[in-house]
Amino acid sequence: MKEKNSMMNRIIKTAVCMTAVAAMSVGALAACGSSDSGSDAKGKVYYLNYKPEINDAWKALAKKYTEKTGVEVKVETAASGTYQQTLKSEFAKSEAPTLFQLSGVAEYQTWKAYTSDMSDTEPYKQLKDKSMVLKDGDSVGGVPYVVEAYGLIYNKDLLAKYIATDGAKIKSADDIDNFDTLKAVADDIQAKKDQLGVKGAFTSAGFDSSSDWRFKSLLANNPLYFEFRDDNVTEQPESIKGTYLPQFKQIFDLYLEDSTCPKSQVSSKTGDDANSEFALGEAVFYENGTWAWPDLQKAGVKAESVGMMPIYMGVEGEENQGLDVNSEAYWCINSKASDADKKATKDFLKWVITDQAGIDAISNDMGLTTPFKSFEDVKSDNPLVQAEVAYQDSGKEAVSTRPNGMFPSDEWKNQLGSALLEYAQGTGDWNAVKKAFVDNWKTEYDATH
Repeated sequence: MKEKNSMMNRIIKTAVCMTAVAAMSVGALAACGSSDSGSDAKGKVYYLNYKPEINDAWKALAKKYTEKTGVEVKVETAASGTYQQTLKSEFAKSEAPTLFQLSGVAEYQTWKAYTSDMSDTEPYKQLKDKSMVLKDGDSVGGVPYVVEAYGLIYNKDLLAKYIATDGAKIKSADDIDNFDTLKAVADDIQAKKDQLGVKGAFTSAGFDSSSDWRFKSLLANNPLYFEFRDDNVTEQPESIKGTYLPQFKQIFDLYLEDSTCPKSQVSSKTGDDANSEFALGEAVFYENGTWAWPDLQKAGVKAESVGMMPIYMGVEGEENQGLDVNSEAYWCINSKASDADKKATKDFLKWVITDQAGIDAISNDMGLTTPFKSFEDVKSDNPLVQAEVAYQDSGKEAVSTRPNGMFPSDEWKNQLGSALLEYAQGTGDWNAVKKAFVDNWKTEYDATH
């Protein structure tokens, strides 16, 4: 745990590490880890959480565990879009996180020297599919703790209202199983927005940091998935071709054209704006995932009023496409932590995924779907999770989000986001997006290797 210590040598060590970190690569941070922390027999746990929307739930769960066991558990949450930066900063301190999160293969390559082998932990033992882990040889460096799905969340009531209009392009939501149909419906909704009482077919494509990840990360996964599928790419490539960039452009253009706001306003639109627009019935479609349900529910959305369909871009055979499904959330235990803190962290994780209090918190309070055997009896009341299960049961081809975990760096995403914003506002063109997507992949790969 990160707590004040009056010992002068600890203060000096921290100061030296904080000064040095600006000039260090991640791999040089080992001397500044928490190797001498947690001298008490019980050890301590410090979890650096990735998701701001479940911060309160994690803190409440940590408090419950401390009350039960007496073991100190601290939870801190990085601001949206700043996790890697925050992780570097926290690892430079004398009391670094004992438990942290990585999003996939690329981040694991950066941080694997800081990951303990988790093959003896309860999360690994409880995994239904052990092939999902992050590995370095035989060492299990990261265990997925959540399986998420995302796509186009839609308002069933508004879509039914549209279907009842003269000249509606579909008779059922199930008729939308390809880009051409999605576009025809969205264009018609936009044309009838006054009649329907909406502001647009899609919520605002905001490029505030609380929202832009939906496009520079989630949406960007899809053209890469299909390219990697075609080329049988299973490991992070040095370069990419951008085969499906025309399809990426199609869906992004649709978000911008059939929106609740003019393209000139997207730079200032936030994630809260999009959530509110959908919750208030101002838009029919909202690109997001299963994790969005707690916020929508708090905003008054009824479970029976929402569904989720795949993000159709115009890829051949997409009628058989399912939702984007995988894990981009891997627990990792800090290898530089003291033995006592490592044990405390492993014990905490075991309790989290096997004790009923932890199971309830993860599945209900956080609204997460896990890959663990211990959660098999949990029936989610999250309608977006139910939509995910329905697509899995239908035999549709899920779109893996593994490519997202292969992104060469956060800078690659940020450059892509900047280019997308410039394109949306009309101050840049699609060639700049292509350059950020394709050329900058190689640049960032080389920089991180």
